[in-house]
Amino acid sequence: MGPNDFFAPVADELQRVESSLETNINTDLGVLHAASTHLIKAGGKRLRPAFALLAARVFIDDLDEIIPLAIALELTHMATLVHDDVIDNSQIRRGTDTVKKLWGNRLSIYAGNLVFANSLSLVAGYQRQDMVNILADTSMKICEGEIIQMLSAYNTEVGMKNYLRRIERKTALLISVSCQLGALLTPAGIAEISALQKYGYYLGMAFQVTDDILDFVATEEILGKPTGSDIRQGIITLPTIYALRFSPHRQDLQRWLSSAQCCIEQTDHIVDLVIDAGGIDYAYYAAQYYTEKAKRQLRYLPKTPITENLGMMADFISNRDY
Repeated sequence: MGPNDFFAPVADELQRVESSLETNINTDLGVLHAASTHLIKAGGKRLRPAFALLAARVFIDDLDEIIPLAIALELTHMATLVHDDVIDNSQIRRGTDTVKKLWGNRLSIYAGNLVFANSLSLVAGYQRQDMVNILADTSMKICEGEIIQMLSAYNTEVGMKNYLRRIERKTALLISVSCQLGALLTPAGIAEISALQKYGYYLGMAFQVTDDILDFVATEEILGKPTGSDIRQGIITLPTIYALRFSPHRQDLQRWLSSAQCCIEQTDHIVDLVIDAGGIDYAYYAAQYYTEKAKRQLRYLPKTPITENLGMMADFISNRDY
């Protein structure tokens, strides 16, 4: 089973989101429109809109009102990816050239800004101050996560606290907010909205830990970008943090990971040492820990086929191989 199976209850609505993503990029400048819609055309899992729609479907059947929010969440996510690729100097994403590679840094920054502004405009349409505040606060924290990651590159002293704070802001918060905002547009009670928010948070943590595992073990074909990309950029994730502490070769690892040149020249060797040290196994257990925490939150929701679906989705996300 894959995401499409779990998203089946909201498949029609997701199709509407998909076909509306491009039409919500409002600019008459051809080059800016081309750059801004490039990543949309490359596809994606559309996790954030799916979670907003599923969270709402726990409580209501008609999801018309949720569609603009779902579009806005995916646009917010894509704006961060366009900017990330500039920061990381990435050439490939989702198996295709990045906006940065095709149009350069300057246009990429403006394209990301345009996409993000369109996202905020959609949310503003609800005339709900609480929703605008939540998305604005989350967007600021996403920026903080990227800055924390940038400042901790090639730093072999980074510990678990730095890593968890980083992935919380980078990934977990937007998934958490997708569940929260989807429920906020329904008659759901405060406790139920809170449960979905926490479900999304823990699921987002599991998702990013799994992503960090896949960077070591998945093929470039599956990843849509080169294996070991994090190592090449000096980004120290959970498997590496574990290996730096427990590998018999930790001194070599420390020396190589502190050097930008060695991170590029020794990528494959570093990947092998991290795997041999048990870093992947450790990270897998961490992903399972967050998955279980996510599933526990579902106890506070009405027992529906959708709630059951959310539980299965959590299991899939922490065990996926792409």
